[in-house]
Amino acid sequence: MKDILKEIERLRLDRDWTEYELAKHAGLSQSTISTWYRKQQIPTIHTLEKVCKGFHITLSQFFAEGDDAISLTEEQKVLLDNWSALNARQQEMILNLLKGL
Repeated sequence: MKDILKEIERLRLDRDWTEYELAKHAGLSQSTISTWYRKQQIPTIHTLEKVCKGFHITLSQFFAEGDDAISLTEEQKVLLDNWSALNARQQEMILNLLKGL
């Protein structure tokens, strides 16, 4: 079984995010995330869904192992990082632009 805290940390570090940046993307407080590690607490499913949403992945992608595991190129990581920094209107505009290509 996957170590949830290690996987969150791996995904966060893959994106070069601090705990604060993860909290911002996931809509959580930084203290919530730091408490998980300090007390070795596993987040609830509801909270883990927020974390996955912050990473722009599904719960099934989070728990995938082996050949099903997520593998992003550096360009895809940069794209996701930039996407996460956009507000809802900007994301909508980019999606419309991509659909038009």
